[in-house]
Amino acid sequence: MYPKELEKFLLKVQKPGRYTGGELNSIVKDKSKVDIRYAFCFPDTYEIGMSHLGMKILYSLVNAREDAWCERVFAPDVDMEQVMRENGIPLYALESGDAIKNFDLIGFTMQYELSYTNVLNMLDLAGLPVRSKDRTSLTPIVIAGGACVCNAEPMAEFFDITLPGDGEEVTNELIDLLKEYKAKGATKQEFLVAAAQIKGVYVPSLYEVEYNEDNTVKSITPTCGAPAKVEKRNVADLDKMFAPSEFVVPFLEVVHDRTTVEIFRGCIRGCRFCQAGFLNRPLRSKSPRIVEQQCRAICESTGYDEISLCSLSTSDYRGLETLIKNMLPWTIDEKINIALPSLRADNFPKELMEKLNAVRRSGLTFAPEAGTQRLRDVINKNITEEEVLTTAAQAFAGGWTAVKLYFMIGLPTETEEDIQGIANLAQAVVDEFYKNPDKPKGKGVNVSVSLASLVPKPFTPFQWEPQDKPDVLIEKQDYLISCVKTRKVSVSRHVPWTSFLEGVFARGDRRLADVIETAWRKGCKMDGWSEHLKKDAWEESFAENGIDPFFYTARRREYDEILPWDHMDYGVTKKFLINENKKAHKGETTACCREKCAGCGANKLNGGACDEIGKTVV
Repeated sequence: MYPKELEKFLLKVQKPGRYTGGELNSIVKDKSKVDIRYAFCFPDTYEIGMSHLGMKILYSLVNAREDAWCERVFAPDVDMEQVMRENGIPLYALESGDAIKNFDLIGFTMQYELSYTNVLNMLDLAGLPVRSKDRTSLTPIVIAGGACVCNAEPMAEFFDITLPGDGEEVTNELIDLLKEYKAKGATKQEFLVAAAQIKGVYVPSLYEVEYNEDNTVKSITPTCGAPAKVEKRNVADLDKMFAPSEFVVPFLEVVHDRTTVEIFRGCIRGCRFCQAGFLNRPLRSKSPRIVEQQCRAICESTGYDEISLCSLSTSDYRGLETLIKNMLPWTIDEKINIALPSLRADNFPKELMEKLNAVRRSGLTFAPEAGTQRLRDVINKNITEEEVLTTAAQAFAGGWTAVKLYFMIGLPTETEEDIQGIANLAQAVVDEFYKNPDKPKGKGVNVSVSLASLVPKPFTPFQWEPQDKPDVLIEKQDYLISCVKTRKVSVSRHVPWTSFLEGVFARGDRRLADVIETAWRKGCKMDGWSEHLKKDAWEESFAENGIDPFFYTARRREYDEILPWDHMDYGVTKKFLINENKKAHKGETTACCREKCAGCGANKLNGGACDEIGKTVV
């Protein structure tokens, strides 16, 4: 629970429920009986962090151990931070109220590049030096996992360890090692050298980076016996993987206020902009029987009335119809809704739509990503306008009246015709509703277009591509809005400057650490929230450190350039990514993994085979 001295201040802040702890299913242990205390930090607000499945899994995994206690920590909003700083209250964990600077492990989940300054802010609030080299004692060890650590270099000066890949196995191995080295009174350096030998552990301080005169990377050299390539950790069998039977139930409404159960990891599609699809290869599925068991357990322990079946492309799950058929009797009886995010417009069966109507109708979301077939081929989306419209027609006939369409701008080879194509496709979906004889009577249609800007990411075929500058993105956004001719279509767009910052850090190197720290000291934090973004402070920080941010975003990289993340191994080979980049510029597509293996190389992580081959649905 929160520190007692905080009680008199809680009514002065918005949403005090963020800071109190004590929720249903939160875990409190006797701290005198555990060897390792772990502060699991989410570098954003409570509502965002409490929606994150990875945090829920690792919280339960660590707490399943008798010798360890994992507690939750979230970034306080600006009003709460002011209270804490003015009254000398250090950053604390929700379960105990204890200051996290006294814990053994402080772990951050890094899902978004614009949370980097929040990490520094949280370490400072905890009363710890922000740089790894200035934290000299063995504990606390500051670690990080999540998608962003595939290129941890911009944050390499701040983290002691990062964990590329799946966390379910490596977390326990790291805890075991720290427990051993803590017991024998080892130094921090001794522990870090030993930790680097665990598969899926990256110790940035054990690598020396040199740069060429043109500011590109010259070399990345391991020291102290660290591996030349750090291979991501990969859980091969999801049916045998640890999965929680209960989640902490928040006191207040969070972003995704429902229970979530993972059905598979990875993706068969190979969309060339999608980092998650490549980072999580090879595809690994849970059996429908295991998924249903986990859904039942979570619903019983939490009381949620909605289950989200989570994956990168839910309709690609081979056991989906079997799973839904088995779940519907008890979910209907208990009035529990089944939500299917990440649907594809080319393989969402009509029969499944009808079954999902049994409880209540959620909105449907599809991602054509590009407005023309030519550009969809460039990005390897492999769906047609006809497939989008056919699926929309089925949805309208089934009673749906709201459809959300995700698109991107700033894609390689993009033209005005491609941007206009977004408006044309949205209009075609509207027209499909009104010409459908089975549409809901007396109701109109709402087509929401969500417009993101391409941020080329590491370990994708677009990692060599230039990123559109903010002013160019604004012009493209304005042009699209001018092409929309009906109020039935609404357009929401990202702030281009946040996409620009995201792009700098996504493909940045270690020299950005000084920029990040300078910006944080100028007051930058919560940069992903437009109301908090301090554009001027960031521009000053780049200038003061002699860094041109467009070096990281606006130039095309050569295929033989050493990239800052080249010493990370996520399974997919660089040769494959180069070939996919070349095919993109030719407008050539690559078949999905289910149709033909493209030889990406990730199957080595599963012992030479992908889950898709011969997986039995039971």
